[in-house]
Amino acid sequence: MKRVGILAGREVTFPESMIKSIAEQSGGEVVAEWITIGGIRLDEPKKYDVVIDRISHEVPYYRATLKRMALEGTYIINNPFWWSADDKFFNFCLADKLGVAIPKTVLLPQHSYIKDITPESLRNLEFPIDWQGVTDYVGFPAFLKPFDGGGWKNVSKIHNTDELFKEYNESGTLCMTLQEGIEYDHFVRCYCVGKENVLIMPYDPSKPYLSGMQYVDVDDYLTPELHTRVEQDVKTICTALGYDLNTVEFAIKDGVPYAIDFMNPAPDAELASVGEKNHRWIVDHMTEFILRKLKEGWDVPEYRWSSMLSLPKEAATKA
Repeated sequence: MKRVGILAGREVTFPESMIKSIAEQSGGEVVAEWITIGGIRLDEPKKYDVVIDRISHEVPYYRATLKRMALEGTYIINNPFWWSADDKFFNFCLADKLGVAIPKTVLLPQHSYIKDITPESLRNLEFPIDWQGVTDYVGFPAFLKPFDGGGWKNVSKIHNTDELFKEYNESGTLCMTLQEGIEYDHFVRCYCVGKENVLIMPYDPSKPYLSGMQYVDVDDYLTPELHTRVEQDVKTICTALGYDLNTVEFAIKDGVPYAIDFMNPAPDAELASVGEKNHRWIVDHMTEFILRKLKEGWDVPEYRWSSMLSLPKEAATKA
C-alpha cells in the first residue's frame, strides 16, 4: 500500500483535509497520515512514498530528516535540496532574467555578525555603504525584509532614510533586502500546484496576516489579458524554481504585475485564513497531483550522487 506522510506544525485543517481527501479519492488504496519521527538511523528504511513538508523551514532536524528520506527515493513536496539552496534575492534576480516584472531590489550586508566574525573577516565589504546610491535606486516607499524570510516576519515599510536606518540598525544578523514599494492598483496571491495549476486570489495585504480577512472574493478582479499574464508568470516562476506547491504574490500597477514574493513552498492553506473556496481548491489539486504521481511515478531529481545509487524511476503499482 502506498503511503503519504504529512510533516506539519501548528496548522490543523489543511493536514487533516489532505488525509481525508487522499483516503477518499484513492478509494482507500493510499494511506495518508501524520509523520512521527524520533532518532533517525543511518540506515533508516523507507517508510513513505510521498511526504508533504509544511514545517522543515523552521525545524532543522526535520529538514535533515527529509533529505535522508529523499535518499531512499521518497518524493518530497517541496524538494528539500532546492528549498535549502534558494533565497528570495536569488529568486528575484532569476525571475527578472526570465522576463517577469520585479520591483527594484538591493541586497544589503548584515548589520551585525556572530562573535567569531572580526573586521578582518569583512575586508571585502564596502564601508560605509553607499546609502544614497541605494535609496536613489530603490526610492521610497520601500520594504526592508529578510532575503530568505517568510510569513511577513521582520518586514518593515520604509518611507524615508531615518526609518531605513532605524529598522536596519535593529535587523541584527539578518541579511536584508530593500525593495521598491509598488503603490498597487490591484494585489493578488496565487496558489500554484504541480507547476501548472494556478488559482489567482484577490488579496488585501493591509489586513492582519493569517486573520482570515486578507482573501477577498471578487468576480472579474483582473482583465482577461492581465489574468493570462499573471497565470503565465506564476507558471514560469514555479517551473524555474522547481516547486510543486508555492504561492506567488503580485502588486499590480498601471497594468503591470510586479512579482514581490514567490518563495513560499509551505504556503498558508488553513481554512480559517484562506476561506472555504480557496482551501477546497488547494486540497483538491494537491490530492490530484499526489495520486497522479503515485500512479505514473517520477524521475529521481538530478543530483550528482543519484547517478551512483541506481535509484530507478518509481514504479506505478497498485497496493
